[in-house]
Amino acid sequence: MPAARPLPAAHQPWRGRASAPSARETEPLLRRRRVGQRPPLPPSTSAALQQDAPPPDFKKMHRCPLLEVTAWYGQARAVWGKKNEMRSQFVFWREKSIADSQPRESTGIAMESWVRAVVEAIHSSRAQAVLYLAGGASQALGWLLSVPGASSTVLEVVVPYSRASMAQLLGKMPSQFTSKQTAEDMALAAYNRALKLSGPGLQVMGVSFTGSLASSRPKCGDHRFYVSSRTNNCIRTSHVTLSKGLRSREEEDKLSSYFLLKAIADTCKASATIQSDIQEPEIPEESMEQFDEDQELQQVINGQVCMKVYHFADLVDKNFNRKIILPGSFNPLHDGHLRLLEVASSMCDDALPFFEISAINADKPPLSIVEIKRRVEQFRKAGKNVIISNQPYFYKKAELFPGSAFIIGADTAARLVNPKYYGGDYNRMLEILLGCKSTGTTFLVGGRKIEGVFKVLEDLDIPVELRDMFISIPEEMFRLDISSTELRERQKL
Repeated sequence: MPAARPLPAAHQPWRGRASAPSARETEPLLRRRRVGQRPPLPPSTSAALQQDAPPPDFKKMHRCPLLEVTAWYGQARAVWGKKNEMRSQFVFWREKSIADSQPRESTGIAMESWVRAVVEAIHSSRAQAVLYLAGGASQALGWLLSVPGASSTVLEVVVPYSRASMAQLLGKMPSQFTSKQTAEDMALAAYNRALKLSGPGLQVMGVSFTGSLASSRPKCGDHRFYVSSRTNNCIRTSHVTLSKGLRSREEEDKLSSYFLLKAIADTCKASATIQSDIQEPEIPEESMEQFDEDQELQQVINGQVCMKVYHFADLVDKNFNRKIILPGSFNPLHDGHLRLLEVASSMCDDALPFFEISAINADKPPLSIVEIKRRVEQFRKAGKNVIISNQPYFYKKAELFPGSAFIIGADTAARLVNPKYYGGDYNRMLEILLGCKSTGTTFLVGGRKIEGVFKVLEDLDIPVELRDMFISIPEEMFRLDISSTELRERQKL
């Protein structure tokens, strides 16, 4: 073993000796440590402590005898610890005395009683929202999230502050970031996102804010903001131009937060009255556009809105975790469909049942609005919920309805796992269906006739990686050999 490197002169307790101490010299020191005594500190170290100098660099002392470092550190820790404790207590009481002697000012974070009442009313409503905010209204988020019940209202919050983030959110670069058009585009994007994330049977809204408020640099244009809220049949937008130089950034943010909170409350029909110091020239400009059923359906067909939900079933006082969906054309809807959804729902008692029709077909023209309304009328008469979407493929439905259970026939299940429908690429089929699996999608499979032979899930060759996605509906629980196509043929006869 190589000899230990000598200590620097300032840290040599052996009076200038460069070599390590002998065993005879260290024995008395060792005995003192055994009985709890500490050896005296080197003179240079004591002086350093008295002058509040920092301790030596122990990394440079790693080759010195362990006994010397341990002895030095034991006393140094006690001295420095006592000094630091006394110094911390002095600083605390000095700062507390100064703070207590000065008048307290509002930080802008505290919540007024009327704000809390509005937030509680919002959380009590059966409404869920996605919020997209840029340029202000940040205090509203603190109010919404600090009152219990926020998880039942707020689905997601996104702050697209950079130009690239906003362009990615909207799928385009807006011509002007603080404008009515941008606010309404953000609200629409938030609404579509909320449709995908919302719980079954709840009111859904998308809310947006875009503003240009006071900043660290003077602005040439007005200090202004836009707040927009979107639901299935209405879009509301408020525009406020603030008096320049009247408020600080924090005060402008607080005022804009009031308006954002009011927009949310108005949309979920919770009463709200703003108590603010708004001036006469700052009265908001309000606009509202409502959509009838035909316009809503056209927006689905065009891809502007991802779905329209019709709630025809009786309201149930229960919170469902997911949806169970029976997709199809339902031309016509028959007792077999109703019975199949009923049986499948009994197997998933935590899911709210829906029928689903895609207005867009993979190999046919889109359904007309008249045709969609005709088919929807069947569900109105039957008292069943139905969704009109624009996604004909199951991997797209899985993105649209994450975590849902889809009811399909054995013939559809056979096509789902057939590489023929994926360009003959087995790995591509596996990749797509594993993507569906990652969203929590499952398939409940009922027996159907395939080429004249009745088959169930167990008759199909499902890849091992996908088997836990598919659940069989026992034949004894449900079997129906007739289809909508056969019914249409009989009606023609």
